[in-house]
Amino acid sequence: MSLLVNIVPMQEAQLKKVLKEIKSGKRTWEEESEEIIVKSMITHIGSTDGELRDQLIYSSFYQLIIEKNQLEHELLNELLDLCLSELLLKGIGENGTDTVFTRSFTSLLIALILYRDNRDNFLSQEMVYQIKDKLIDYINLEKDLRGFVSLKGWAHSIAHVADAFDELVKSPKIKQKLYLEILKPLWNKVFVSDNAYDHDEVERILQPILVMLNNGLDPKKIEALIQSIPQVLKIQKEKIDEEKFGFLLANCKSFLKSFFIKIHENPNLLSIQKCIKKCLDEI
Repeated sequence: MSLLVNIVPMQEAQLKKVLKEIKSGKRTWEEESEEIIVKSMITHIGSTDGELRDQLIYSSFYQLIIEKNQLEHELLNELLDLCLSELLLKGIGENGTDTVFTRSFTSLLIALILYRDNRDNFLSQEMVYQIKDKLIDYINLEKDLRGFVSLKGWAHSIAHVADAFDELVKSPKIKQKLYLEILKPLWNKVFVSDNAYDHDEVERILQPILVMLNNGLDPKKIEALIQSIPQVLKIQKEKIDEEKFGFLLANCKSFLKSFFIKIHENPNLLSIQKCIKKCLDEI
């Protein structure tokens, strides 16, 4: 039975007022209708009002799902269905439009639900696999790589979907045999030439890769990808203009340096460290 389908959501201004009053302590969650607030938050998850979207809606979802453990599993499943069926790919392929806020913050909500499932174990194996497939589709198709957008706040699509992948690969329902399927789209999103990542994106992409390595991903798979980078760059240098190649090279170097720093004290990953050093020397 759907808990949200027939509920009329609040308008943005009303929702913002209610959430600010809850945050300030003038109201409490217990005094409010949980279903109305949740329906209103999911309706306005991609608001162009940065304060409402980030500091109020996302932070409220975090509080309700993680800190207060308040949302029931049935409601979380319904929210997840909405995320996967209607919101995660809304406007996909667009670049520079406001739909990125819906996609990006939907992936953050998926991350929260996965975190809760890793604690409570309420999602089916089939649903977690469906999340995997949808996240892979999303990261492959996302073209809007903006970080902070003037007057509208964080878009940060790649950082946010990387956070969702981070929770996904921590799930015991995701087996090692699926790691390469997940690694490839994450890796590909590092080496983009549309703009230079300068808002912590490469570090966020690294997190699920490090989790997979710690959970048994064969380091040789990573080494092979690193060893291919000089040739990939050589080919791209002939294909794209100088500015785009500059972005690509900067993203590549930033990723490799961050990767090295993250693993330099891990004796089990010495071979990757050596591989990174050799690659940086070559490029």
